[in-house]
Amino acid sequence: MPMSDMNGAGEVSGNRAFGEREFIGRRGGDVVTLVGGSVLSSVPEAKQAAEKARRELRFDFLDDRAVLDLLHRRHDDEEDMFRAGLVHGVPLALVGFGATVYWGGVAQYWETGTARTVYLALAAAVVGTQLLLFVRSALSVWGDPVRQNLRARARGYREIAHIARRGGADVPAHYPHYGPYPFAANFRPEVADREDSEGGSDNPQRSGSEGSDDH
Repeated sequence: MPMSDMNGAGEVSGNRAFGEREFIGRRGGDVVTLVGGSVLSSVPEAKQAAEKARRELRFDFLDDRAVLDLLHRRHDDEEDMFRAGLVHGVPLALVGFGATVYWGGVAQYWETGTARTVYLALAAAVVGTQLLLFVRSALSVWGDPVRQNLRARARGYREIAHIARRGGADVPAHYPHYGPYPFAANFRPEVADREDSEGGSDNPQRSGSEGSDDH
């Protein structure tokens, strides 16, 4: 669908407002303008790839409104992953480093073996707790099946855009400016079915994947 048919003046991703064609490709990067589906589909190979991905990932990659929503949510997901790593990853690194340094410089030279054993036990408990919190946080974000479907679709869109650029379409270099998601991006059809049944016609992925057979 053409961008001129999109409703509203813009979108909000996280706490930031964007123009109706704008998104952020990579965390901390510049605002990027969406390349329309008509541009991508002008390259036959890209159009074929989009149609194939549509069947496999149940998403219309040539629907500008649905794609823009996908890219906004992909950026929010990246921010969430960063925050999850920061909240528990940094304390884990600091505690682990501090415990190791203190052991190497002080605790291992204590006279009694009991004191050394108690220190090691306490250090292991603290580091283990931090590690558990880090793993749980990572799994809640990286392993979430809805988020994995989002990443799988974002990876598919990236591949289609690169095919279009190689085929001569007017697509900026490196567009859409995020990585290929080599892991934590397995598509779960059963989750997509649940999203569709819960979201109904208000789900932009569903409306985008069902309403554009004329590309």
